[in-house]
Amino acid sequence: MDMFMEYLWAFVIGGLFCVIGQLLIDFTKLTPARILVGYVVAGVILSAVGLYKPLVDFAGCGATVPLTGFGHLLASGVKEAVGSDGFIGILTGGLTAASGGIAASVFFGYVVSLFTKPKMRD
Repeated sequence: MDMFMEYLWAFVIGGLFCVIGQLLIDFTKLTPARILVGYVVAGVILSAVGLYKPLVDFAGCGATVPLTGFGHLLASGVKEAVGSDGFIGILTGGLTAASGGIAASVFFGYVVSLFTKPKMRD
């Protein structure tokens, strides 16, 4: 597949995830937090049944960047850790696989909090 098609499919698949999220916000009473958790859980479930890896192979970052990709990363980490460490891998695999992203999120959240002032909503 040439580079243009890779970018196109990444954009289309990533955009589709965004469209689904927006439709859930507009037409259901689900809160954004519940939708985000649902996306992560959907990524884990789709990975567990073997459907998410082909999507990642096809769409690249269009499938790995959204929150479903985080769920896929957690599930892949658990699968790998169970294979190498046994039962304890269930507890450690997901966090080990995602530790870089989690650490970056905490760090940059802290940095942003140094430069912003929170305001109470009415």
